[in-house]
Amino acid sequence: MQRLPLSLSPLLLLLAAAPSPAQDLGVTVTPVRQQYGRSDEVQVRVTFTNNSAAPQYVLKWHTPVEGMTSPLFEVQRDGQQVRYLGIHAKRPAPGPGDYLLLAPGATLSSTVELSALYEMNVTGSYTLRYRTSASGLFATPSLRPLAGTLASSPVSIWIEGRLPRGARPPAKVAASGAGLEFSKCSNAQQEQLALAVDAGRAMTVDAHAYLGAGPNYGARYTGWFGALDATRGTKVAGNFAAIRDAFENKPLKVDCGCNEPYFAYVYPAQPYTIYVCKGFWTAPLTGTDSRGGTLLHELSHFDVVAGTDDHVYGQQGAAELARTSPERAINNADSHEYFGENTPPQQ
Repeated sequence: MQRLPLSLSPLLLLLAAAPSPAQDLGVTVTPVRQQYGRSDEVQVRVTFTNNSAAPQYVLKWHTPVEGMTSPLFEVQRDGQQVRYLGIHAKRPAPGPGDYLLLAPGATLSSTVELSALYEMNVTGSYTLRYRTSASGLFATPSLRPLAGTLASSPVSIWIEGRLPRGARPPAKVAASGAGLEFSKCSNAQQEQLALAVDAGRAMTVDAHAYLGAGPNYGARYTGWFGALDATRGTKVAGNFAAIRDAFENKPLKVDCGCNEPYFAYVYPAQPYTIYVCKGFWTAPLTGTDSRGGTLLHELSHFDVVAGTDDHVYGQQGAAELARTSPERAINNADSHEYFGENTPPQQ
């Protein structure tokens, strides 16, 4: 069977032969596995096949070849509709570059991870069906839009989710305190994030307890915040009290949609949403520059928490900042992270 590239130039589209009926383009969904655990990626393979003797043109954004920007699947859990959690994009009318061409007999396949797009953290039997329709879903060789529908047969999978069968959650999952909300996070990522929240909270509780036993702090304090000073010490203690309160009592939300190389980022005036990026997933759970420490770092940035800045990055820079400019160290997010991580341990 011939496999074509995922996108073709408008010229190639215009050179194609006359269209065939829309039903000649078939779509199938094949689960990568039949059963998934709570920390598994829920992956399925979507395959389009031109079963006709003529070329077929399909609107690119109604396929998953470049990611999903609309609910292309119907998903049910134990017979009940499952919420779509992905984006809905507003687009202009389709143009020549927005259609994919499948030659006669050709196939086009994509693997899709569904648990970041649909609420699939509850244990149960899930039924999946690819179904999408649009007024311009197909096109003629002259690129005149044609209305149509693409629909697969339903398939079933079992997910042993984080929540028990029959649970009716919002998009929140209890981790600690007020709970944790996810956006664009797969089941595997949600599992890691729940552990990271608990790790960051444990670091913060330990740091807060250390500061509460002052004021005669040792090397752990002076190494990251500089020479002892009552006013600065009170400020740091207040910062960690606020970070602890955020971990334990505020509605944290983590967004996994970032593909940048850094660890994470926030908008300080928009609590309590943290955007985690590629560096976060390769970091250890605890220790220096960890996932737990990253969440502590980012929470400290919020204006309503500690309002920290990023004066320096890295342990070497933070240690030098404590030595030369303690008034800036007590406002530096990495200094708070390293104090919380306490690696190597200091008293």
